[in-house]
This record gives sequence, structure tokens and C-alpha cells, in this order.
Amino acid sequence: MTDKVAAPKKGGRGKTTKSVSRSLKAGLQFPVGRIARFLKKGRYAQRVGSGSPVYLSAVLEYLAAEVLELAGNAARDNKKTRIVPRHIQLAVRNDEELSKLLGSVTIANGGVLPNIHSTLLPKKTGKGKGEVGSVSQEF
Repeated sequence: MTDKVAAPKKGGRGKTTKSVSRSLKAGLQFPVGRIARFLKKGRYAQRVGSGSPVYLSAVLEYLAAEVLELAGNAARDNKKTRIVPRHIQLAVRNDEELSKLLGSVTIANGGVLPNIHSTLLPKKTGKGKGEVGSVSQEF
């Protein structure tokens, strides 16, 4: 058997470079190309600029990172290592801005914030001098 070694080809463009995605150019994790496709297919406008999917990807990535950070803190407070919908609910409802943004959103299996109205709590009885000898009750 003889091994064939590929000889360098002459002509062409030279070195072929790997394609660089728009997400990589923008330094984002969220897919810019996919969001651009959704904007075009959704028919939100007749034309979609080249910067709008990049901006929208950056905004969505920021919101996701913010919610995940707060939910991770809520999970750590409950001594858990996995984020469940309850932690997302606690994170969103305890944050003023996220609560306003997601005010009309129902999170499945999220539960409610722990809250007991003050009128339902038992009365605090103060033990002191007032109960021992009340002047108004003496004859």
C-alpha cells in the first residue's frame, strides 16, 4: 500500500478562512442570525436593518443573564444547586424592575411570595406593670 500525500493545489483564493458568525463578531452568546430570521419572517416591518438583530440579541442576553443570576442567588439561599421555577419566581418578584416587566406573566410551578397580612398575625401581649394593679378596675 502506498500513502498518498495531497500536494498543495495551485491557484484559488489561498488559505480558506473559517466563517465568523455575527454573534461572535458582536461578542454575544445569543444567536444574531436566528433573531434576524425571526424578525424577517415575523413581518414586523417590511425591512430589517443589520444592527437591529444584534441589538435585540444583546438585550435578550442581558435579561436572561440578569434573571439567571438572581435565580441562582435564590437557589443558593435555599441551599439548592439546581434552579427550579420556584427560584425564578422568587427572583423575579423580589426585583422591582423585573417584577414590573413581568407583572402580567404567570410562571408555571412558581408558587407565590411568602406573605402573611399583619392583621392575621397573633397579637403581641406585653408583660409588665400594666396588668398587675390596674387602677381603673379597683373599687
